[in-house]
Amino acid sequence: MRKSATRHGTTIVSKLILLCDMLVVWGAAYAAAYWRFGDPSLHNSYATLVLATSLIMAGVSSAVYQSFRGGSWWAVFARAKLCWFAVSVLLMAWLVFSKSASDYSRLFIGTWMGIMLIGLLIERSSFMLVLRWLSKKGYRTRDVLLVGTGPMSAALSDRARLSAWSGYRISQIVNPHALEQVEDLADHYDFDEVWINLAAHDTELIPKVLHALRHSAADIRVVPDMLTYRIINHGITFIMGVPMLDISASSLGGINKIVKLVEDYILAMLILLLISPIMIAISIAVKATSPGPVFFKQRRHGWNGEEITVYKFRSMKVHQESDGHVSQATKGDSRITPLGAFLRRTSLDELPQFINVLQGRMSIVGPRPHAVEHNHHYKELIPRYMLRHKMKPGITGWAQVNGLRGETDTLDKMEARVDYDLHYLEHWSLFLDLKIVFFTIFKGFINKNAY
Repeated sequence: MRKSATRHGTTIVSKLILLCDMLVVWGAAYAAAYWRFGDPSLHNSYATLVLATSLIMAGVSSAVYQSFRGGSWWAVFARAKLCWFAVSVLLMAWLVFSKSASDYSRLFIGTWMGIMLIGLLIERSSFMLVLRWLSKKGYRTRDVLLVGTGPMSAALSDRARLSAWSGYRISQIVNPHALEQVEDLADHYDFDEVWINLAAHDTELIPKVLHALRHSAADIRVVPDMLTYRIINHGITFIMGVPMLDISASSLGGINKIVKLVEDYILAMLILLLISPIMIAISIAVKATSPGPVFFKQRRHGWNGEEITVYKFRSMKVHQESDGHVSQATKGDSRITPLGAFLRRTSLDELPQFINVLQGRMSIVGPRPHAVEHNHHYKELIPRYMLRHKMKPGITGWAQVNGLRGETDTLDKMEARVDYDLHYLEHWSLFLDLKIVFFTIFKGFINKNAY
């Protein structure tokens, strides 16, 4: 017999997480004080700083981390790192705007932040190990009856098996058309939850399945068929008090939008500062080697499909395109200047787009912007093509570091690029952005497909 499964275990664990987060803030501060000053005690303004940071941590943890059931280990770690990053940024902003940064030891703050990150990751690991042990012993488990046999149901079974620490255990899987079996299981077995996952063409069965479950006291949930609809940033949004399922929504809402914005501005300013001598040299070279402007400007689609102007160093001879048509550069294209060929092959022609980032039109990382004419063409050929505009276009992206850079001369190539872009939108995180930047530095600049 199962032991004491509780419906409110998630809330209790989340509150414990919140308490431990604040303890980590204080523990890291004491450790940093001992490292920096040889005395673990915190005096005067330092204690006030730590108290303020623990309150910030409480607010950020509540916003970033609301449920501790389900999800992979990496997802939990990603939330912990996001929480730490948000707290660090808010703390630094407070020190700068209050003009009190000089009142504190930089070595103390740096050590404190580092120990805090390590402490948060250890804390999350400890919780997951304890919860997995409790689940194996039969505590805090949630037995589930899964009504549905499609790909999404198989995906749910895999997740429940791989995330055993979450406490969810799929005990039975039944075909939704076998209504008598559903009713028999609901009558004779003590399930905590029933998950109904029906294919898009079977949704008319939901009332019949609910009728078959009328004698069950279990929590009943409907799982959308997310493998039929390519759902971006799936979730529930309450509008005028009415819950609505998000089929296609931007993944940059709330604190994520702030994190992405801060990331873009900080990286763009640092990179422009470092590359300004290179940009000046390229500008002189472009002007000296062929007549025409230094920059090439092109209208492209940005966030939510809004048209923006994107800058690049001019790499072609000045020419006139026919109305409504933009021809991609091809191998051996006679329009490309010798200097332009080098700039395109090494991606140096795209350096002015860091100015677009500071203008707020683009992001460091995101789906690459296509010419407006290309969008009009491909949106009719590739389902969900326009979903890639649910985020600002980027200078580099997940598709580019996976080899899909340069000419897309076939529909298959463009479909592959769109698939990578949608994967990025669905799995966006600060860690993924930094990973893409790292890969771009070491393998993303030079590409044989860039003509």
